[in-house]
Amino acid sequence: MHILITGASKGIGLATAKAIASDGEHHLYLVSRNRELLEEAANDINNNTASKAYSMPIDLQKTAELKEWIKETLSMQTEVIDVLINNAGYLVNKRMEEITEGDLERSVDINFKAPFFLVQQLLPLMARSNVRHIVNISSMGGFQGSSKFPGLSVYSATKGALSTLTECLYAELADREYRVNCLALGAVNTEMLQAAFPGLEAPTEADEMGEYIANFALHQWLYFNGKILPVTSSNP
Repeated sequence: MHILITGASKGIGLATAKAIASDGEHHLYLVSRNRELLEEAANDINNNTASKAYSMPIDLQKTAELKEWIKETLSMQTEVIDVLINNAGYLVNKRMEEITEGDLERSVDINFKAPFFLVQQLLPLMARSNVRHIVNISSMGGFQGSSKFPGLSVYSATKGALSTLTECLYAELADREYRVNCLALGAVNTEMLQAAFPGLEAPTEADEMGEYIANFALHQWLYFNGKILPVTSSNP
């Protein structure tokens, strides 16, 4: 399969990419703004698995450039995308009165606008696939009825928007045989989590979650569509 993963240079995205690469002979398009880490990830996959990884650095906050990037860069590498995993995220832990306009803009850009525009612009490439699975990575913070925590208003709200977008995309795309699902993750031990919550001991490691997401994206797409699925063993 041909799989595009955002936020693939570290954490859950990198773990997911490695798990997918080890699952067969796939083509992985790794997206992140960190060129150096992304190239390291691609080289590791290319040297240690039967899959082929492509380093594709781009800043997802610059949504105006996504269309040109897909046309000029991604389309030169592949004519089809089977699976899109919108994993990239931005987490800010601040009380509401401390949130800046920049915090809000970056959260909206990365957690909501980038997935929206990636889906929009990748539809022609995904239309050539028999799989057409879009996997949005949300958070339990954005899951309706879950416990909410001080400092996460913007993160939870933007992840909640991504969850709702999943249901809307299902309504729009189901008749064209696309599958759109959302995984609402609980706390996972990543650099992003530690930066926001120093010293927090998450119950799940990135490699464990990466294995789960890889299996869901590659093998469970036949059984779910338009679903928001909580993936957590803790609160959150």
